[in-house]
Amino acid sequence: EVQLVESGGGSVQTGGSLRLSCAASGFGFGDYAIAWFRQAPGREREGVSCVTGDGGAYYQDSVEGRFTTSRDNVKKMVYLDMNSLKPEDTAVYYCGAERYGIRIPGVPGFSCSVQLASRYTSWGQGTQVTVSS
Repeated sequence: EVQLVESGGGSVQTGGSLRLSCAASGFGFGDYAIAWFRQAPGREREGVSCVTGDGGAYYQDSVEGRFTTSRDNVKKMVYLDMNSLKPEDTAVYYCGAERYGIRIPGVPGFSCSVQLASRYTSWGQGTQVTVSS
């Protein structure tokens, strides 16, 4: 199983940008779907985005058009580019890994979930993002 380490968090003002990175170690990285989840104080962990092994990306509605997730399987890295940040984006951001992802009958390849944190079996320690108004 892969091990994950997040980096790139920080403090920005509303409208600013950040790039988060998720570095993986271990074998078979290209087989894993990687998701970004976040957790604000007093709130449940919520999905932000996910990317399949072949680069298909999915987003939570509230970040669609502002955030972009991508991966480099050679470098074993996943990125979350966050633009037009809002105070409600303030949270600890985690990356998680799920081997293969979701197989949908009749559909080639795999999908991934931005809803179900329980699908992801390996997590990083998190990185704090703070957006001030």
